[in-house]
Amino acid sequence: MNIDLQAREITPLRNTFAHVAKYIGHEKAASRYQEATFGAQPMANFQYRPTWDPEHELFDASRSRVVLADWYVLKDPRQFYYANWTMTRARQQDAVESNFQFVNQRGMVAMIPDAVREKTLSILLPLRHAAWGANMNNASIAAYGFGTAFTAPAMFHAMDNLGVAQYLTRLGLALDEPEALEMGKKAWLDAPEWQGLRRYVEDTLVVQDPFELFVAQNLALDGQLYPLIYGSFVDDHIALQGGTAVAMLTAFMPEWHDETARWIDAVVKAAASESDANRQLIAQWIKDWAERAQAALSPVARLALGEHGEAALTEARDKLDARCRKTGVLA
Repeated sequence: MNIDLQAREITPLRNTFAHVAKYIGHEKAASRYQEATFGAQPMANFQYRPTWDPEHELFDASRSRVVLADWYVLKDPRQFYYANWTMTRARQQDAVESNFQFVNQRGMVAMIPDAVREKTLSILLPLRHAAWGANMNNASIAAYGFGTAFTAPAMFHAMDNLGVAQYLTRLGLALDEPEALEMGKKAWLDAPEWQGLRRYVEDTLVVQDPFELFVAQNLALDGQLYPLIYGSFVDDHIALQGGTAVAMLTAFMPEWHDETARWIDAVVKAAASESDANRQLIAQWIKDWAERAQAALSPVARLALGEHGEAALTEARDKLDARCRKTGVLA
């Protein structure tokens, strides 16, 4: 008895969903990022306008003064969708856990000089509340923005900021008793050095335009705060004074900032290149909010670094301006 086995190639009738093929064509197979992003924004059949905002549809691009023919041009260069975002963060969480275990097993917290430990807590713990504000703002961008390419990574960014706040909480508990968290909250509410930053955060909570909020929070503020705090303060100051453990326990923050800056810059560049009106509008937002953020961070910089604080903050602002020039928004 002979059995004749032959290979048969089964050609799929289509390579992806019809709403995705509108953006990439029918010939190419879509990536997971494309299938999770393109064409996912609800566009019709809303039935009624929201009673809390009757001037707009439930999902309405006109909530922003930025005008785009297609909001899906705001692509994420990281190609993040839910699955690979969670896998990336899980790997980073494993690294953080390893750092905490390393620090605890070797008693590295006890090796930190008391003055360095107190300075670390006085600067980093109030920033838990700034990270919470960033979480709220990015959740607002996800809620009121338009186009899944813009709103989905904003929601990931919101949860990342919640993770930053949790890491800072865990750092505080590793370095001191739970009362240190209350002291950080009290400083955020009452200490004069923090009131400029607190006001900035609270003012951004009521910004209506989701793209302006994106600029104010993710570019203007975080673009200066992270290099100042986790670069100049933690890596260049605390770590060199016996606080290596602090640098290890906050290693996620500068790594995350460098990664997310790619997405933020790509969004700004794509929106600004659409039209000269967009570019001028975004440039003005960057100028206004970056100046406010620099002024708000100035007392914090002096508190953290003393006489070197202003120079470190100026360096952070210069790096932000360089990023904006690279995107073509600023001359």
